Amino acid sequence: MTKTAVVTGASSGIGAATARRLAAEGYRVVLVARRKERLEALAAEIAESTKIAESAQSGGAAEAVALDVTDAEAIKAFAAGLESCDVLVNNAGGAIGADPVAGADPGDWRSMFETNVLGALNFTQALLPKLIASGEGTVVMLTSTAGHIAYENGAGYAASKHAMHAMTATLRLELFDQPVRVIEIAPGMVMTDEFSVKRFGGDADKAASVYAGVPGPLLAEDVADCIAWSVTRPAHVNVDLMIVRPRAQAAQHKVHRVAD
Repeated sequence: MTKTAVVTGASSGIGAATARRLAAEGYRVVLVARRKERLEALAAEIAESTKIAESAQSGGAAEAVALDVTDAEAIKAFAAGLESCDVLVNNAGGAIGADPVAGADPGDWRSMFETNVLGALNFTQALLPKLIASGEGTVVMLTSTAGHIAYENGAGYAASKHAMHAMTATLRLELFDQPVRVIEIAPGMVMTDEFSVKRFGGDADKAASVYAGVPGPLLAEDVADCIAWSVTRPAHVNVDLMIVRPRAQAAQHKVHRVAD
């Protein structure tokens, strides 16, 4: 029987790359995000690339579901209508702003906590019964190296990712006697189309400066590879935490850059 993986934040970046990769590994992928048109386009792409027709199995190779991860009631309804779930990838989230604590906008912090932390909580709570029932369930929390070390002008984002790290570790303890793995993937510098642009309010130049001169920042596909590898280990193998950075990033604050 084909296993089902639910990927949140699947309309772009790491989420989209993870959906493609898990589909290639043989999973039926349920794509979740707010932008329905992008999800439908990705679902069609996955169906074509895996050569599985819509009628070949329930929902085809991929199914697009437009949902806001902060809408707990809609997520409960979604979970109730899902036949089964073997893997949940809590990827939805992002960073807003790069301000010092003294001048930070509480609204930005609230938005990050609602999406990054509560969004992951909503999906985990809703799908946990099905993950347990699968007999070999896996929860993947996509956090960040920012969830392990603080840095200037990033307190709001770092705080939300620290909260996700704490939730992940706690969930693993609480599920120690259940057939569910709890995996944390914490990437460092990843260059995607939208992450930094959104962080800086659409300022493409400022977003590009984050990666300026960095030889080989991580790409979404690199992180998706880590997620897929962790998920496809034998069921008794739990990758508690994987921190992955580009070679040029020795630490959060130490990044090699070359002149143009």
